[in-house]
Amino acid sequence: MKPSHIEHIGIAVSSLDEVIPYYEQLLGQKCYSIEEVADQKVKTAFFKVGQTKIELLEPTSPESTIAKWLEKNPRGGVHHIAFNVDGVQVALDECAAANIQLIDTKPRKGAEGLNIAFLHPKSTHGVLTELCEQPK
Repeated sequence: MKPSHIEHIGIAVSSLDEVIPYYEQLLGQKCYSIEEVADQKVKTAFFKVGQTKIELLEPTSPESTIAKWLEKNPRGGVHHIAFNVDGVQVALDECAAANIQLIDTKPRKGAEGLNIAFLHPKSTHGVLTELCEQPK
């Protein structure tokens, strides 16, 4: 696996409405996309900084992984880092062969229509890692 770039940095927040204005001021730009990802029970907001995106994640249900993460980290913060790869399934297979614990064994749809999969932080030195690719 050879990532081409950092696709995005995911930041968990309790309220997009409260946090978006901070990032708009900090980055000097407007949020370019707000989207709900129903199967992940989150609402996302995106900013682009160079080739990398900042993804804000607000839970839409107490059962979402973001809501559970925020219970342990009530101030919010960096939730995950996502790398762009050419072929999420190939990358997952390589990670499994290297004994990296997978959260997802198959790619699934994420925000912005990306194919995504996660690697478990127990195997990635405490960093929840997402693999992403544009659908073909």
